[in-house]
Formats: sequence, C-alpha cells, structure tokens
Amino acid sequence: MRKRIIGTLAFCLAAMAGFAAGEGENHWVVKANKPGAVVQPTMYGIFFEDINFGADGGLYAEMVENRSFEFPQRLMGWNTFGNVTVADANPAFDRNPHYVTLKDPGHGHKRTGIENRGFFGMGIKKGMNYNFSVYARLTSKQAKEARIRVELIGSDNEVVAKKGVKITSGDWKKYTAQVTSNITDPKAYMRVYLESAEGVDLDHVSLFPEDAWNGIRADMLKALEDLHPGVFRFPGGCIVEGTDINTRYQWKNSVGAAENRPLNENRWNYTFPHRLYPNYYQTYGLGFYEYFLIAEKIGAYPLPILNVGLACQYQNDDHAKGVHIDLDQLDPYIQDALDLIEFANGSVDTKWGKLRAEMGHPAPFNLKHIGIGNEQWGELYPERLIPFVKAIKAKYPEISIVGSSGPDPDGQKFDYGWEKMREIGVELVDEHYYRDNNWFLNGAKRYDKDKYPRKGPKVFAGEYACHVKNMPGTEPTKQNNFEAALCEAAFMTGLERNADVVWMTAYAPLFAHVEGWQWRPDLIWVDNLTTVLTPNYYVQQMYSTNPGTNVLDLSANKLPVAGENGMYASAVYDKNTNEYILKIANTNNEAKEITIEFKGMKKAVSSIKVTSLHSANGSDINTIEKKDVVKPTTETINGFEGNTFKVTVPAKTFSVYRM
Repeated sequence: MRKRIIGTLAFCLAAMAGFAAGEGENHWVVKANKPGAVVQPTMYGIFFEDINFGADGGLYAEMVENRSFEFPQRLMGWNTFGNVTVADANPAFDRNPHYVTLKDPGHGHKRTGIENRGFFGMGIKKGMNYNFSVYARLTSKQAKEARIRVELIGSDNEVVAKKGVKITSGDWKKYTAQVTSNITDPKAYMRVYLESAEGVDLDHVSLFPEDAWNGIRADMLKALEDLHPGVFRFPGGCIVEGTDINTRYQWKNSVGAAENRPLNENRWNYTFPHRLYPNYYQTYGLGFYEYFLIAEKIGAYPLPILNVGLACQYQNDDHAKGVHIDLDQLDPYIQDALDLIEFANGSVDTKWGKLRAEMGHPAPFNLKHIGIGNEQWGELYPERLIPFVKAIKAKYPEISIVGSSGPDPDGQKFDYGWEKMREIGVELVDEHYYRDNNWFLNGAKRYDKDKYPRKGPKVFAGEYACHVKNMPGTEPTKQNNFEAALCEAAFMTGLERNADVVWMTAYAPLFAHVEGWQWRPDLIWVDNLTTVLTPNYYVQQMYSTNPGTNVLDLSANKLPVAGENGMYASAVYDKNTNEYILKIANTNNEAKEITIEFKGMKKAVSSIKVTSLHSANGSDINTIEKKDVVKPTTETINGFEGNTFKVTVPAKTFSVYRM
C-alpha cells in the first residue's frame, strides 16, 4: 500500500529532454553549475537538556531512582520493610555521604529489605541481563560475613530473577551480580533482601541493562546516531542557569567517579505546577564526560553551554540582591570555562586533561565551540560575557564562542542582544523560537539577504519547534503532529538557503518520557522499554542525512521559493558524492505540478532517489502503540535524460530528491 502511494500520489516524475518553458511560479530554475555558500558540517544538530526525565529516567540507563540516598527525603523512591535506617557515619563517598543500614528484624518470620520501582517502573526485557552493583560493608566489626539477595519482581509481584551476594568486609567494597529476566514487563521493580542475622551498610545501589553503552540507554542512543547530527549541544537550556545560582549546572560536579558526583536539584521539577515532579533531581551520572563521549559516538561536534553568572531570569528579579553573581565575583565562573576547554582538549600532563585520561579517554575531544550563557537578556548579560570572551580568547583563540540573543526571535530584547553580540565579537549567536505554524511558514524568508547582514556573527538556531495551536487531546505526543513537522520542513528550506549566515540549528527539546514530561512538543518520546520517533524527528533526519556541501540558487520568477503558492524549496550540491539534492515542502491541500530546470548540470541523470514524508491528516501522530503512522517512504525512479524534470508534489508532503 505504501509503495503504491509513493508511485501514484507522491512523485509522478517524468523527465523531458529539451523541455522548453518560460520561468514562472510553476517553473523553477536551479543554477547547478554555480555552487554557492558552504553548508557547515554543524548545520543540523541536536540539543539535549535534562527536561521531561531526559537524563535520569531517560538517556542515562540507570534503573534505580535515588540510588545513593541523597534526595532531600533520603528514602524518596524507596520502600523499606523490617529494620532499615539511614546513616552517614564514615561514608563510602564524601560528596554523597548517606547510606542505608539493614539489620535483623528481630523475629524469625520477619524480613528486612528495600524496594525500588525506578522511574515510572523498571522496564525489563525478556532475555536481557541486568547488572546489579552496590557498595557495601558489614555493619558490625566483629562480623565475618553477611548475605543479601537482589530480586527483579514483575508487575504481578512474582519473582522474575534473583541472585545472592555475600558481603565479606567491614570496609566499603563494590559487589556485583547479574540477573536475567525471563519476561518483558514495563512496570517491574527491584528488591534487596537481608538474608543473614548480620547487618550490612549499602550505598550506591545500581541496576543497568547489559546493553547500555557507557551508561547510556541503547535504543535512545541509536535514535541519536540515526540522525547523523553535526553538533551536539548540552547540558541545556535553563538547567545551565538553575532556579537560583546555587542550583545551576556545574560541570566539575559531573565528572570523576559517578559514585561521588553530588546530587543537584533539577530546574524542571516544580517549574510547572500542573506537571509537578518533586522527585526530579540530577545525579550527574550523565555528566560532561559522558556528553563528550556521546558526541564522539554519534559523530557530532560537542557544544557545551556554561553559566555566565546569571540565574534563570524568568524565575528571578534581576535587581534583587544576591540573585546573580556580581561582576567582581566572576573569576571562578571564568575559570570553569577555561578548565572545561582543558578537560576537553588539554594534554594528559594538565590537571583536567589528566582527569579525562583517568576516566578512560586520553585523546582530546576536539572541542571547537563553547557557549557562554543560555537565554539571557538585558545589560546584565553582555557585561558579564565580555570578561569571559577576553579570557577565553587570550588562552584559546581558536575556540569559537556562542552568545545569546535572548528568549525571543524579535523585539527589543532580541535587537539589543544582537547589537551587543556584534560589538563583543562572538562567532555565533543563539536564537530561540517556539512559535505557531503560521510563524514558521512565514519565517522561511527570515534569513534572506535583504533581512540579515552577511557580516559579523553567524546564526545558531539553538532551540526551535513549531507549536501548533488548538490541539486538544490527552495523548502526550499530540503536538508532535504532522502539521507541525511539515511547517518545520518548510521553514528549514530557508535555513538551508541561507547557509552563509546560518551555521548551526537544533530542534528542542530532544527527549520526553510519556509519563514524566513537563514540556511538549519533543523530538523523541520514550517509555521504559522503547522509543517513538515523531514526524518532527523524520524531518530533522531527512535534512541531516542530506545536507550537501554547497547551496545552489533555486528560484521561481528569479525569487526564492519560500511560500508563494504554498510551496517551499531549497537545493544543495554534494561535492563528495557529486549529487544534487532538492528539498520541497508542499503545504497546500492539493498536489502541485512543478517543472524544475537544472541549468548547467553536466552530469547525466539516470535515476532519482525520492524520500517523502506525507500524511493526509495534519493531526496524525506517532505513539507508543502506533509508532509508524507517519514515517518516510523511499523509492528510486529510473530512466531519465536531460536536465529538466516535471514533478507532481502531493498535497501536504515534504520530499527530498537526490540525483
């Protein structure tokens, strides 16, 4: 059925050697022999923030919530039974000092133990091995041995798997065990029993699926790899700022041994009262070292964002005393930036380069860009940014610095931000726009030459997503509908057409848990077992896997195809493969027939590969239960001659033509 739709509805391509037609709105011309602006390798990227349980409970594959008993309510996430207490005397880890003590319950028919249900349950898969680990010691110095038993329990309260562990020392040691699930269950949980009369102290109680890569959840990592992003921005976002300055993201707390990375509050745990998650914290198990590893794994340039000395301006009064860091107190923040560059790129003889090597990566991470500040505005931002820029450029002149234009895509804050970024001389300016479908359709001309200066800083469209108006329904992925994706695809033709000024882009946010989201739409939705790739994801993928190397001029009536007659288009040349790539979005309710002339095209075209994203219903979405409602289809059409083609583009379709 899908193939028939491609052939009959989507493409109807017919080559016409020597076709003659006057240029008009239905006759497009591509200057194939005049490659233009370079499409930067960072053009299509991704932006990660720990929102919607994107890190703990998401990309970070740890299945145990509050594994180190450091949440303000020490046993949040845990059920206890029998004789269980919390202590902090002579801890295993000085920055995570709390642990639990399990002692004999005092009766032969009673039990002592702890249970953890993870993040909205523990998703276990049939045949998967799960690696349990715990730091433990004997409670009594006179004891010789104690025993615990770890169990996986299904949602029906039946034991799925179990394994015993002997504790043999009065000193803290790491103990491990592996259990294998014989069922698939999204709502399992873990139980740890005390099996002996002798008591034990337990800390950093952990459970990972065996297929986790460096602690990263395998299916979520695969979704990122399949995007082939050019740049990976992390760790945020508003968590860079923190609700207050003390809860900002501090990268130095996120490296070194995971067991000793101190807990931090998550900026998103109580931001929205209607989506309240008081158990949402950052363990930093997914920290800067892991972010750099992910960037390397997926082939993207890393782009870390650091605090500029400002707490979240949305949540604070800029003029209140003590809210932000005074200018004469910025030195530690500036040093953090310099030390991060050393951590990423420094030799193993340096302090921070040595730590990187000790963590397992002696080679540098090839950091080229750093962002200072997230979504700041007003005079407070540039006056703090200036000393950062001076210090970084003095020591690392090769590093490109990303500044911010504020939270809006226009208006007084935006204009002031750009003015100051030009004065300061940052290399890129981060723009954010969460707007409706009409804004995105009208925005396809946003970066055209008559609107944006070509000199000065380049654009990083660092956070954007189309928020379609009036989308009722309880399904979390409802706003990630085809209508939003099509509007984004249309808008992105303008990003690509203006690659001389737009050097980086990233949809946001990246991940959301279907049971733990605070913000939508989001690019990838997950539950405890699987991922859902949205129509928006597929648009990003169709761009990022077909980026080309140089922009080609494409016009109708000598003007860009940017919304006239509901059509949007851009063209690029890929010098590495000697291919021409055309992207077309038809936002109309009817098909459009277009004649496309490739002027100066020297190669003979015998086939065209066509990838298309289409839905007759703009409200169509992908869900956990129905993942493939909207999904790209691909076919190759053969038997063409000449340099002029007639294309029938179906209604409500985004297509990529590669020839």
